[in-house]
Amino acid sequence: MAARNATAAVIGAGDFIGGAIAKKFAGEGFTVFAGRRNGDKLAPLVADIKAAGGQVSARSLDARKEEDITAFLQEADRQAPLEVCIFNVGANVNFPFTETTERVFRKVWEMACYSGFLAGREAARLMLPRGKGAIFFTGATASMRGGVGYAAFSAAKAGLRAVAQAAARELGPKNIHVAHLVIDSGVDTAWVRERIKEREGAEALAKLSPDRLMRPEAVAEAYWALYQQPRDAWSSEMEIRPFGEKW
Repeated sequence: MAARNATAAVIGAGDFIGGAIAKKFAGEGFTVFAGRRNGDKLAPLVADIKAAGGQVSARSLDARKEEDITAFLQEADRQAPLEVCIFNVGANVNFPFTETTERVFRKVWEMACYSGFLAGREAARLMLPRGKGAIFFTGATASMRGGVGYAAFSAAKAGLRAVAQAAARELGPKNIHVAHLVIDSGVDTAWVRERIKEREGAEALAKLSPDRLMRPEAVAEAYWALYQQPRDAWSSEMEIRPFGEKW
């Protein structure tokens, strides 16, 4: 791989989607700056990227704290100019409407919407003086419509989508590509498989179609495709779903 003088920051570099994104951009020559809560859990990701010849740094990060986001992105920018910032924090919870507490609703909003605003704003502040960059946000089916048990998650993800739209309209003319990626599918993670097992049983999980869930690596490829778009054909939003998903 040819090394680039550029950093890709991944906020929410978890074990599946975030980790796949970090590996993809590292494999394309970016210096990757990966952050998540409990940063010690990033050790396997760091080891994998370095073993493949990539450059990566890892940090513990609470994306809900303005000072954490600011310090994280400024440090990333000092390693090499920040060219890509991908916000990938989750917060997928399901509670009946009348059992959704104030604390749950506020916490989910902080994680999935407010922290995305902070990440996008701070990334833009670093990119604008150079007149280039890309800021991408991970969305979900809940970004587009509310679902049973998803009042908190849907409100937060719809808010994040609106943040992305506002930023895209404002920053696009300044050569900052802002896009929102709607993942209209369950992603193939241990957590998702466990939920399928709970709802449908072990037999259904064993017979799970390979077309039903999306691989984390496929999400990473979608982000890479967004990054590679020419300026005369930028997408501000992209929807992706597997072959077997009903919509």
